[in-house]
Amino acid sequence: MSTPVNKAEGLNDPSLLEPADWEEFRAEAHRALDVALNFVRDRPQEAAWEETPPGLKVTDKELPVHGQPLGEVVNAVQRDVLPYTLGNTHPRFWGWVNGSGTPSGVISQAFVGAINANMGGRDHSPMYIERQLLAWMRQLFSYPEDASGLICTGTSYATLLALAVARQHALGESVREQGNGGAALVAYCSEQAHVSVSKAMEILGLGSRALRSVPVRPDFTLDHAALDAMIRSDVALGMKPFAVISCVGAVNTGAIDELEIIGQICRENGLWHHVDGAFGALIVLSPELRHRLAGIEHADSIAFDFHKWMHVTYAAACVLIRDGELHRRSFATSHAYLQGESRGVAAGAPWPCDYGIDLSRGFAALGIWMLLNEMGTKRLGEAIYRNCRQAAWLGQQVDSMKQLQRLAPVSLNIVCFRFAPAGLSRQQLNRINRHIVVTLHCDGIAVPSFTELAGETAIRVCIANHRTRLDDLQALLDAVIEIGARLMTAGLEGEEFDVSTH
Repeated sequence: MSTPVNKAEGLNDPSLLEPADWEEFRAEAHRALDVALNFVRDRPQEAAWEETPPGLKVTDKELPVHGQPLGEVVNAVQRDVLPYTLGNTHPRFWGWVNGSGTPSGVISQAFVGAINANMGGRDHSPMYIERQLLAWMRQLFSYPEDASGLICTGTSYATLLALAVARQHALGESVREQGNGGAALVAYCSEQAHVSVSKAMEILGLGSRALRSVPVRPDFTLDHAALDAMIRSDVALGMKPFAVISCVGAVNTGAIDELEIIGQICRENGLWHHVDGAFGALIVLSPELRHRLAGIEHADSIAFDFHKWMHVTYAAACVLIRDGELHRRSFATSHAYLQGESRGVAAGAPWPCDYGIDLSRGFAALGIWMLLNEMGTKRLGEAIYRNCRQAAWLGQQVDSMKQLQRLAPVSLNIVCFRFAPAGLSRQQLNRINRHIVVTLHCDGIAVPSFTELAGETAIRVCIANHRTRLDDLQALLDAVIEIGARLMTAGLEGEEFDVSTH
């Protein structure tokens, strides 16, 4: 039903959502920029983390009907949001794997908002920024010119896309119409692989049981001998192996699987070799570290994040597919409303929507492109290498302290250790170390995370932070020992710690 038009009043006024006074708006926008930049500049002087007050956790407020001035909205952000953020812009944030951003990222986001590009396709300048960026990534990883790629939200999504192409490689063109057709497809990854790999298998309709968890060696890298044996066993049982997922920077320890050996096993068995390089693949930027990626140039696909170790504003990642034509055939459609032309706005084929799921896509490529042009690969690589040197230093300090115990090799930028006084059981050590981590958070001292390695709770420090200094790491060590000693003195090592409270 069409909307009736009884009056022409207001139909010629384009300013309904525009500023009533552009100069006033400009002044408020400049003030908002100052608030944002001051937040980035001053963050190191604040606590590493501060819990959001209960009153701000209320989410049943009335939906606004009538708006308020921009200045009041900015004030609310400054008062109610900025003090209680995750903290990953702080120099002592080392939890999980979080990028720390850059001041210029604030500027790139302003341009992204101003342009408001839909990057699904068509012919406009942002498309060529993304294509240039993908060409740079092919160059960086020594991929052929006819390889394809896509800028996406994260390695989780990138891995899903890559495994969808791998499935089509295994089953042929019919998979898009007929589905998996009961094919007993199986894939393999390290038991240290990210959970997103099993999620991708579930989404593809293969099920998480079709993902074989390969044992790791003492250095937490995939045991390629076990991989080879598992592939042979599955073939003998009538299964159809189709892909192996290697880790470059395993999430727990930073371990890097042996890409050349795994790649050879894949080629011998006709399997797709996908590299999950969420943060670790970007060591390619460091001349001192890139040799550890030997063999990645032969992988069938690579997934990695820009928003982690390259500090691009969230969310920005990349998938590269060696066989660009197979990539396109795995996702391209022919719907009338997506038909291209040789001229006009509908030109510019092939479009990114032919290489993935999204028809509406943000202009994440601009922030990456701007950062690379501003910093260059040399500075970015130096920052990555410095983090690895800092991790090596931290590991050495841990080894020199009798109260602490390192639980894994320091492969890249991750150090896993624990407070380990003599005389405590494994259960007591696990509880006390979880309590130490939560206390570090709640006191605003630092934000490491914890993980489990062979049943042992580890304090996990992932240094993907260009603001971190050795003084920050020393403060962490001092605090771990002080908190641990305080708990021991209080006799709490035998208690059931409630890690949800301080």
